[in-house]
Amino acid sequence: MQDKTHCHFCGSPLIRKHVEGAVRLFCTQCNEPIYENPIPATCLVLIDNKERLLLVKRSVDPKKGSWCLPGGFMELGETPEQAALRELKEETGLSGRIQMLLGVTSNTSSQYNTVLIVGYLIKEYSGPLEPGDDASDAAYFNYDKLPEVAFESHMKFIRIYYSAYAELPKS
Repeated sequence: MQDKTHCHFCGSPLIRKHVEGAVRLFCTQCNEPIYENPIPATCLVLIDNKERLLLVKRSVDPKKGSWCLPGGFMELGETPEQAALRELKEETGLSGRIQMLLGVTSNTSSQYNTVLIVGYLIKEYSGPLEPGDDASDAAYFNYDKLPEVAFESHMKFIRIYYSAYAELPKS
């Protein structure tokens, strides 16, 4: 990820300066530090009535062609829940109802540095499954037959669900 070189408020060149206990980008024209924060995103562990997990195949980089949970970046004016449900609709054609928060984690990204990810569980949903937006395919998988999942943060939410909440048959 390339450092910012100019202030996004006034366009003046930025310097690095020790401010508030850390070296930060600083605009001498605005006399203000430029705070850089994680990018918020969401993902969904969607489980069907056979305890299978819905994954989508990415049609865009990073990790194009890999499987992952439905999800994506929040937009301005959205809550995390609204972003998650919008991404579900865009990537799978499904409408759903969030059952619970599974957790919050972060992932490093070469493009965004740090992505803050909020994971939710959905077990109630409707509509025909149709991949769209940045998903080239969508399919349900048994936990013991999962393909490689693109992001470790997504695997964390998958493991949380299957270790704490799944209703798997007892052997």
